[in-house]
Amino acid sequence: MKKERFFNLPVVVLIASSFMLGMSEFIVVGVLPDIASSLKVSEVTVGNLVSLFAIVYAPVTPLGSALSARFPRFVTHLVLIGVFLVGNILCAFAPNYPVLMVARILIALVSGTLVAIAMTYAPDVTIDRYRTKFIAWVFSGFSIASVIGVPVGTWVANTFGWRWSFHLINVLTVVLIIGMVVALPRNSHIVKVGFLPQFRLFFDRRIQLGVFAVVFGAASSYVFYTYLTPIMRDEIHIPERYVSVGLVVFGAACLWSNLRSGKLADRGRGVEPLARIRPIYLAHAACMASLVVAHWIPAYGAVILVVLGLFMYLQNSSSQVLYMDVAAQSHPGSMNLAASLNSMSFNIGIALGSAVGGIVNNAAGLMWLGPVGALFLLCAVATTTLLRPFVARDRDYYRSISRNGR
Repeated sequence: MKKERFFNLPVVVLIASSFMLGMSEFIVVGVLPDIASSLKVSEVTVGNLVSLFAIVYAPVTPLGSALSARFPRFVTHLVLIGVFLVGNILCAFAPNYPVLMVARILIALVSGTLVAIAMTYAPDVTIDRYRTKFIAWVFSGFSIASVIGVPVGTWVANTFGWRWSFHLINVLTVVLIIGMVVALPRNSHIVKVGFLPQFRLFFDRRIQLGVFAVVFGAASSYVFYTYLTPIMRDEIHIPERYVSVGLVVFGAACLWSNLRSGKLADRGRGVEPLARIRPIYLAHAACMASLVVAHWIPAYGAVILVVLGLFMYLQNSSSQVLYMDVAAQSHPGSMNLAASLNSMSFNIGIALGSAVGGIVNNAAGLMWLGPVGALFLLCAVATTTLLRPFVARDRDYYRSISRNGR
């Protein structure tokens, strides 16, 4: 199944799976006003679905990933994507907000583990020199969802009603399941380590710092991203009919960010790529703080939103390399768990950022979301500074492996 050509059918199917996960997760941002109007609740209440999704997603992801490592991979993958489909069907037919909330919880329960399982296919579907490229492209499925899926879903919602956005997700998920059955390898790498011993990974200082960096980086973006549609509408004054176009442009910037993250992750092994993200966090913080200017200069706000999209996912591949390399070095029985940590960390950040964003929006208004997001980025700068002492140790480790021909 492993091939020299990168974009073989299994790789495309795995990218498509992250696209579907991203479209389902992010669609609420695009149709937030429509859901609020239809179900007769406030926009902040619907925005809380983003926090709720992440609050469920974050703790369940490592548990599900550690547990899934003990069962045949392909069958587990199919069962979980089936649960994902059921959750989205329930969203499409939800008669009220509590039912929609339950549906979103059901989707969140399986989404992180699905991402982690997708990452474990890397050695089976591509060669080692494409490792960071594979990581970047699987994560880019989420950005492609921002570029194509969310805007298309928003257009569908504006034209036919928000429920049809979820109907579209359901049809595409059925097509994805067919692709999985046709293309994905059936072999498994079932771990022999017990369930609880896998979690020793969390006591590794490098893992802890990597998790905190991603949490702070994600929180900074989701302070404002949860309210991206209202910001475009009320701060930048984009006419409602052009908001979908704005989401496409922002999503394109996010896609570039994810693909660029793969290049950044090639700058070393272990903790080094993430430690070298520190100057990027500083630049991101400056841009985030300046979002406040959009309240007075909408044109500047439009430009800075695109710039923030370019920064949004630059940490993704570097953090995934850290988790996987540290696990391979010191915790080889925890590879499935390590594969889940980026999704877990990012969604803790989403929960934190969107919750703080809701508080700031209620108390001070949309204009202050950017400066608050910048504070989270300064925390990420501090965290990556603490990673730097581990860089030399990792370099020595990989040099010794190279000398020994391993």
